[in-house]
Amino acid sequence: MTAYIFDSETTGFNAPQLVEAAWLKLGSTADLHIVDHFLARYKPSKPIELGALATSHILDEELADCPSHDTFALPTDTAFLIGHNVDYDWNVIGEPDIKRICTQALSRKLWPSADSHSQSAMIYLHYRSEAPALLRNAHAALDDVKNCHRLLIKILEALSQRLGRPVEGWEELWLISEEARIPTHIGFGKHKGMAIADLPGDYKRWLLNQADLDPFVRKALTR
Repeated sequence: MTAYIFDSETTGFNAPQLVEAAWLKLGSTADLHIVDHFLARYKPSKPIELGALATSHILDEELADCPSHDTFALPTDTAFLIGHNVDYDWNVIGEPDIKRICTQALSRKLWPSADSHSQSAMIYLHYRSEAPALLRNAHAALDDVKNCHRLLIKILEALSQRLGRPVEGWEELWLISEEARIPTHIGFGKHKGMAIADLPGDYKRWLLNQADLDPFVRKALTR
């Protein structure tokens, strides 16, 4: 089963469209060897928001001759998609039916005392002296997947220490990621910050009746 680290740059947060895509094809969890890589830009059908311009520095006029944003597709052998806040990038490319491994959720689980769990913060945590150079081009898709690869190395090292053995393949890492994505505390609403186990029963029932409830919050509520 093949795993890809993926990152996108987009038009912004309002119905985002792809403007740049990058991936790294990985070998096994044992060595994380980079087998192949990809980088390309795409032309959206809407203007890039100012906030996105300030982040990626990709100008609309630079994309005039690029293929349309909706022509991008992951390689057909993709079984696992890895990313930091992976659901955002997964959503941008049409939510393909593949398993996602979230390095942000894993970072929160492994290093809960860190005051930030952004990818850049995690690079500073684990590669402090190298971080300024590694992050010089942060929010360029290829640089971001390379830094996600560096973070994934540290995640697998930490998990191996906890387990007392190496992680046994992408399927096990996905299962660990799925568990890490289930919150222990509610992050919104009138009970924000309360342990989900301590939420009033009527509030739990009300949340479970919300059609757009985050699926991992739903899992936490139904345990």
